Amino acid sequence: MALVTTRDMFKKAYEGNYAIGAFNINNMEIIQGVVNGAKAENSPVILQVSSGALKYAGPKYLKAMVDAAIADTGLDIALHLDHGPDFETVKLAIETGFTSVMFDGSHLPYEENIAKTKEIVEYAHDHSVVVEAELGVLAGVEDDVKSDVHIYTDPDQAKDFVEKTGVDSLAIAIGTSHGAYKFTGEAKLRFDILEEIQNKLPGFPIVLHGASSVDPESVETCNKFGGNIAGAKGVPNEMLRKASSMAVCKINMDTDIRLAMTASVRKVFGENPKEFDPRKYLGPARDNIQKLVQYKIKNVLGSSNKL
Repeated sequence: MALVTTRDMFKKAYEGNYAIGAFNINNMEIIQGVVNGAKAENSPVILQVSSGALKYAGPKYLKAMVDAAIADTGLDIALHLDHGPDFETVKLAIETGFTSVMFDGSHLPYEENIAKTKEIVEYAHDHSVVVEAELGVLAGVEDDVKSDVHIYTDPDQAKDFVEKTGVDSLAIAIGTSHGAYKFTGEAKLRFDILEEIQNKLPGFPIVLHGASSVDPESVETCNKFGGNIAGAKGVPNEMLRKASSMAVCKINMDTDIRLAMTASVRKVFGENPKEFDPRKYLGPARDNIQKLVQYKIKNVLGSSNKL
């Protein structure tokens, strides 16, 4: 029961044809819901923190709550920085005790992305921390990460990038996107790109960002109790399961957690407008997050009983 890196997690996931869920955390109830779900399914888990979450909750608060979750559940947990925008943020995460960091230089010119990623890899590895990078651009919005365009990852560049930077895992763009509005028409992922990257980088762990399925039940509950989340559409679970049986070892899920929490809170207030005890609406939200995480582990990630 400790904070661990993702290195052994990913090796086992790759060889076992499953993926590990990376769930974004912002407060105590989300952390509890996620780790309780992982504990119930005997599954490895990654808790990840965006730059926005660092600003909202504070790195020391988040680290302390994750330490408490480890002590309470006995799980080995990887604590990961999601979409680190610069060296300073990565350094802060490492100094705080994170075991894994992501530097997102996908918006930079290719050679600049290589140079900055390599610098961060050298610093992180000197501190026994693993590094995720990104190549290609995902459309959509997540916290401070925004793009109106989607640029698929080039397999030849992916191989070159990994060899030149020494990163431990790579997030690629094959059709997923950030936020709740991922597709306007039929959902499609470029499995041909994923397969080609897997062939060029055998045994290397690939990451999918923007991979929430945007649970229709959560959306319906939100809208039933005063929400206005019209036209939200995510990545079908069966597509994510296929990806996790290939080279994808880590699947990021943030929007689904947000929707599950919001749906529960709206339902409590909708059914009991006089309620003002935070425990009475955050408690059900925590339970709903656990239910969601258990479903993802069993039906999407395939990581049940992999500890």
